[in-house]
Amino acid sequence: MKVNLLGQTLVQLQELCAQEGFPRFTAKQLCDWLYRKRVDSIDAMTNLSLAQRARLNELAYIGRETPVRCQVSKDGTKKYLFEVGDRAFVEAVYIPEEERATLCVSCQVGCKMGCRFCVTGQQGFHGNLSAGDILNQLFSIPEFEQLTNVVFMGMGEPMDNLDAVLAATEVLTAPWGLGWSPKRITVSTVGILPGLKRFLDESQCHLAVSLHNPVAQERQQMMPVQKAYPLNEVLALLRQYNWSGQRRLSFEYTMFRGLNDDQAHAAKLVEALKGLDCRVNLIRFHESPEAPYKTSLPSTIAAFQNYLNRNGIICTLRASRGQDIDAACGLLAGKE
Repeated sequence: MKVNLLGQTLVQLQELCAQEGFPRFTAKQLCDWLYRKRVDSIDAMTNLSLAQRARLNELAYIGRETPVRCQVSKDGTKKYLFEVGDRAFVEAVYIPEEERATLCVSCQVGCKMGCRFCVTGQQGFHGNLSAGDILNQLFSIPEFEQLTNVVFMGMGEPMDNLDAVLAATEVLTAPWGLGWSPKRITVSTVGILPGLKRFLDESQCHLAVSLHNPVAQERQQMMPVQKAYPLNEVLALLRQYNWSGQRRLSFEYTMFRGLNDDQAHAAKLVEALKGLDCRVNLIRFHESPEAPYKTSLPSTIAAFQNYLNRNGIICTLRASRGQDIDAACGLLAGKE
């Protein structure tokens, strides 16, 4: 089976070159062509010998695939559909703003976590993406040059496909790759402890934890992961790390009418996060036929936000983008 060069780290490319008897510096040449010049053909790597290019064409390829479809929202958000593997599909969402442009990428086809309110979670798990599949979502869209930020908040649980996620973020941040600051990247999780600890030890990218309810029993009803990895254990792990530096910790909190949006829940959330240098992002629930929930009233959301801010937790309300094309939080389904 041929190797996808897109997504290979410098170390992996050095191993490939050593295996083929290429000079060691060839690996850095490959990185330059793949990540700086972003070629989509091995034959375009003109400072490699004809023999090297011929051999690489035999054993490898560059996995650059254009999107199958692009939908454009009335607010300017764009949702791209990508085919991966054998008739499987994932989505990425481009979100333009005045001073930034963010791409929300997927890391799995579907998801194992089964969160009751998430369309992706309700479709089940159908496979992991490779680092190349993840990076292709950036490299193959026409807005690549405009991107200021990437968030791993699309389809899938990043800590459940951590090798590929770490390889992709290494390509984005390494000097031999794109050379981005880790501050431009945010990786989300529902709180899978083994992967989370490894991520915290091996990456300096921002972290966003999907919290959604501070009451253990209620959270478990909405998020089955609570049973295996309780929120209190996730918070205990996070308290072992320094969050006063460049790496930022945030918590995602979707607002469900009558379920998690009253002052009692706000007070429990303040208590749970006490002592953590963090912020909370409130998210309006985006209703769908797959989930039996309603979004909170605007006045309720405002009161919840004000309570957190008054009690020392920076709390913002995330703008809903692309809801008319099912591109908003929790709505990605990879539909062809």
